[in-house]
Amino acid sequence: MDTDPLYKRFPKVELPRRGAAFVIDYWVVLWLSSLGGDRTVQGMSWGQSFWFLLLWVVMRVFLPGRNQGQSLGRWALDITLVELRSGRTPLLLNLFKREAVAGVGAVLVAIGLSHMTPGHGMGMLLLVPLAIDCSAVSSDPFRRQAFHDRLANTMIVGTLRGFSLDIKLKRAYRKLRRAYQEFKHNRSSRSFEDTRQYRGDRDEVQDTPPYRGDRNNLDDFED
Repeated sequence: MDTDPLYKRFPKVELPRRGAAFVIDYWVVLWLSSLGGDRTVQGMSWGQSFWFLLLWVVMRVFLPGRNQGQSLGRWALDITLVELRSGRTPLLLNLFKREAVAGVGAVLVAIGLSHMTPGHGMGMLLLVPLAIDCSAVSSDPFRRQAFHDRLANTMIVGTLRGFSLDIKLKRAYRKLRRAYQEFKHNRSSRSFEDTRQYRGDRDEVQDTPPYRGDRNNLDDFED
């Protein structure tokens, strides 16, 4: 029987990958909420904020509850959310607790960024709550729980279920890099061959004795 704590048995998720999953959910919800916002108002309106929170609950509570703990961003990057004690998909109540904190922080970030203008940095203050919430991960090297995870007793872990977007992007980058290197190598080879051919023509021209006379002295041109 395995007596190790549950957080030691699950694969850990790198912080950049976890952050990327959050950003995917954030931008999808922000884009969808902008469709119902008031375009006559500068920045994020109250109506758009309402739609943002509503869509956030759908994306981060109801969808994971029906999709084995995976939101769209987590599914894209092979991440899931589990209860710390049981290792199962969290209950909706725990998901609501978790996303009540994360969702408010996310909507404050959206409002702050929408009202951020040059010379007016008050919008930066609205980024602080989410930053404080997520900074709790650094104080928990084993479970890597943010404050909203600790409140709901949940944990982000890796899984084989998902789209593997990061892996596919890495593979595409490697293929493009390899193709570019091959193109660069072939171009250098053609350039080298052209240079060799050009130098060969010059060698043939240099077989003729060079003219040593003074071009200003017309007598040098007489037979």
